[in-house]
Amino acid sequence: MDNISHKLILASTSRYRQQLLTRLGVKFEVQAPHVDESPQTNESPEQLVARLAESKAKAIADRYPNALIIGSDQVALVDGQILGKPHTYENAAAQLKRESGKRITFLTGLCVYNTASLHCQVDVVPYYVLMRQLSDSQIKNYLLKEQPYDCAGSFKSEGLGIALFDRLEGTDPNALIGLPLIRLVHMLENEGLSII
Repeated sequence: MDNISHKLILASTSRYRQQLLTRLGVKFEVQAPHVDESPQTNESPEQLVARLAESKAKAIADRYPNALIIGSDQVALVDGQILGKPHTYENAAAQLKRESGKRITFLTGLCVYNTASLHCQVDVVPYYVLMRQLSDSQIKNYLLKEQPYDCAGSFKSEGLGIALFDRLEGTDPNALIGLPLIRLVHMLENEGLSII
């Protein structure tokens, strides 16, 4: 396999994932996977993100017989409970109040599916955010300035959200934004696509 033989497809409409993948300097196309993201009965958060990352990659596979398809999914957890996207100021304020002073776990499922060989690599990359103790006024000020209503956990770590943190822990800070590039580079190399 060489770098020219496979198309690279990102099975995601997330602008955050698209921006991250652009950093690798590779040409890629974007396709929206249509996948039911509902958790299955007794499915752990790790199992959920791994399954959804693989499902997203495979959902568009029939359109690309010779491609490497990247699928990804992420959940944020506080006190073992999954945090969804808040969508509104009120929900975001409640999420940040709940997260204040706590350790938030982000689990990012990552899949690279080779449609030519049918080889499928799946991994789950964890990342941790330790939140500061936040006052009501800090939460309000942050939300009014950044409006992170489309982000699980109600903050954008690549923006002003960094001011909410005491500490970050993990092997790849890109995992926090939704696409663990370090692991992705290894997966792509396993399929014959050299990044450098």
